[in-house]
Amino acid sequence: MGPEVVMQRSVFAVLASSLIALVTGVPAWAHHSFSASYDTTQSITVHGVITEVLLRNPHSWFRLNVKDPTTGKVEEWSFEAGTPSGMIRNGYKQSIIKPGAEVTIKGYRARDASQPRGMLRELTTADGQVFGMFGPQEGPGAK
Repeated sequence: MGPEVVMQRSVFAVLASSLIALVTGVPAWAHHSFSASYDTTQSITVHGVITEVLLRNPHSWFRLNVKDPTTGKVEEWSFEAGTPSGMIRNGYKQSIIKPGAEVTIKGYRARDASQPRGMLRELTTADGQVFGMFGPQEGPGAK
């Protein structure tokens, strides 16, 4: 075996290992842990009106308008919840919480406190239904 063949195999090995590292590293980067984005020592409770519910992979989102009790200024907040499949499997239906619904959300603040977002721990509707990160907990549809 000549030096050119050894060099070609070495280059191939480096390229192959780089490709494997890239392919296996992307899913780990794409699916973050909640603790990387949210400070679970900083609880938050907001009360507002749902503007949008997004059941999209990898996680669901609840967006709501929250009125500051002091200034009266309305700010849009976003709360990340569980996977859409987990929520649906646990009895959540998109028709349950619609835009215009008044809710109270308890959760954890984003690590970047300048951002109006958090991780949902508990969502309570005006009629008392309680939903956790993965769907109903109390009331109709709860397991």
